[in-house]
Amino acid sequence: MRIATLCPLTVPFVKRVPSWLLYAFCSFVFAILVLPIFVVIPISFSSATYLRFPPPGFSLQWYRKYFLSGNWINPTVVSFQVAFTVAILATVLGTMLALALIRGKFPGRNVIYSIALSPLVVPLIITAISIYFFFSRLHLVGTISGVILAHTVIAIPYVLVLVSATLKGFDLTLERAALNLGANPLKAFLLVTLPIIRPGVLSGGLFAFIHSFDELVIVLFISGSHAVTLPRRMWDGIVYEIDPTIAAVSSLLIGLSVLLMAAAELLRRRNV
Repeated sequence: MRIATLCPLTVPFVKRVPSWLLYAFCSFVFAILVLPIFVVIPISFSSATYLRFPPPGFSLQWYRKYFLSGNWINPTVVSFQVAFTVAILATVLGTMLALALIRGKFPGRNVIYSIALSPLVVPLIITAISIYFFFSRLHLVGTISGVILAHTVIAIPYVLVLVSATLKGFDLTLERAALNLGANPLKAFLLVTLPIIRPGVLSGGLFAFIHSFDELVIVLFISGSHAVTLPRRMWDGIVYEIDPTIAAVSSLLIGLSVLLMAAAELLRRRNV
């Protein structure tokens, strides 16, 4: 989309700005965002016994400590369990909600849509406090089930937005044709609608997985000592221990995030 369609008032200003200045500004912003990564990764290969940059030598000691320590592997397993479960639940519930809001003709759809997107607008600390007080009455604080339910609540909006955008471009005549040929609504959805909107559904599931895997604020409130995730373990490590293993874990998470975002981008391009 061209700049003129976004903000016509900025066009005269943009035209007066030299192209090299725009490139310089974009490069500056990009450097601010990326440079911390180029600090963390070298530290993860450091031979020092504490966080130090630049590293005095090369060593895999912190990666070795991560893979051989149950204090790190166990939270990683918990994070994967939670994230996979949240991705499945949020994808199913978010897709069903998107179908109801986009296809439905009932009053109050816009209100329900706004409420469903509220976890993206409300500050996360407020959401975490609310979930803590609510889950404490249900005895879900300190349980993996509680973390899964809390993360599902805040992950559904990502699926809802992506699937809704896909459904708005869906040609309903294809589904009607399947119904006219004798398929029931469920079969028409599974064999016609779902394969077409699948890139949006999978992208929503990926974003739900990433958000759950990286989420910390809610976990700090409700994880207790029995549902410690990897971000919670990293938080404890930096607050109480200043353990350089955090640099190795951060580097691994950076690689995982890049792979997942690349997969989401490929799915998005298939959906265009």
